[in-house]
Order: sequence, then C-alpha cells, then structure tokens
Amino acid sequence: MRKLLPAIVVMLLWNACKFNDNKKTLPIYGNRQPVTKTINGQTVTDTIYQTIPKFKFVNQYGDSISNKMLDGNIYVADFFFTTCPSICPVMHRNMLKVYNTFKNTGNFKILSHTIDPKHDSIPVLKKYADKLGVTGNTWWFLQGKKEDIYQIAENSYLVAVKQDDGTAGGYVHQGYFVLIDKQKRIRGSYDGTDPKQVDQMIEDIKTLQAEPNEAIVK
Repeated sequence: MRKLLPAIVVMLLWNACKFNDNKKTLPIYGNRQPVTKTINGQTVTDTIYQTIPKFKFVNQYGDSISNKMLDGNIYVADFFFTTCPSICPVMHRNMLKVYNTFKNTGNFKILSHTIDPKHDSIPVLKKYADKLGVTGNTWWFLQGKKEDIYQIAENSYLVAVKQDDGTAGGYVHQGYFVLIDKQKRIRGSYDGTDPKQVDQMIEDIKTLQAEPNEAIVK
C-alpha cells in the first residue's frame, strides 16, 4: 500500500494539470484590429477588439442608464417590444431563468431594449417588468431614441431589427441574447427561444465570472 501512494499522488497531480489545461475559455466576437507597440525596446503586436460604445437610455424606473454604469459587469443584451405577438414572450420566459440564477450576483445585469419606444413608455415597461416578476436593478428594460436603439442593435450587438408594418406586431427582430464581458466585448450570442442555448449561456456566464479581471474598457 505504501508503494502505491506515490503513484496515486502522481496520477492525481497529472489529472489536475490536465483539468487546468482544458479549462474552458470563450471566444471574442466582432471586429478586431492588430496594433503594434514598442515595449522595453521590443516590438509587440496586440489585438484591439470591438467593444460596445457609449450609450444612454432610460429604464423602467425612469432612471438614466449609461454604458459607464456597466463598468466591471458581465451583462446580457436583447431587443424586444411589449406588444410582440411571437418570440418576445418566449425569450423573456427563458430570460427569467437567467435572472433568477444571477439576480443576487453583484456584477451581472440584463439589458432589454425596446424597439418600439413610441408605445413602450416608462410606465408600460414598468408594468411589463412587474408582470414578469422582475424587481430591483439586475434586469433593466430600456427605452431611448429609436435611431439610437436601432444603431446600437445592428452596429454594436450585431442584432438585426427593423420596423415592418406588413408583419404581426409591426416590427421584425432577431431573438438573440448577446453576452458581454467586463471589458464590453461580445463573448457569445444565443437563440433566446431555445432553452438549451439559454442553459449554455448560463454556463458561459459562469465561465466569464471565473476569468481574471483585466483593464476595464470605459
């Protein structure tokens, strides 16, 4: 038995090393640009990744919400409208699982942007949040200028949205949940109507929470 102990210890250490080597990391999406720098006399090439730009919207409580308020936070963004007759109710039923999983986590938020700000006033968004059972400041339902919402959807979060009076509800949008890290980079995109993809996003959020902190992009 004594002779076996060293072998067992070596095997355990080996398996631990293998486990650490296989630790999951998430890709970084969006545009990227190589930047060459000189550090201590040596030429180094770094990569600058696309990040979510500055924004300012208003949430269901009437509070102004800016990008700066997300500093140091992991968050999920999506686009919807309260009178949506198709995918939005499914998306937000699935998002409730995300909300309930992380609502007591200090560095996590959900940002749901209405693409129908004319109808979706602050009181309408508050009523919508109340109906879902959402309280506190983990999940914000955001309203703003229509052109600002559409621009940030397509250019930053890479989600297609448009007004189309020929469709039920009058709007068309993709049902993606977009995962953003603490550096405001896109780390994942998931079909919000698919419970399996939402479960995967929950696991990926946990992966991001375990990542070491880096310089925060402001």
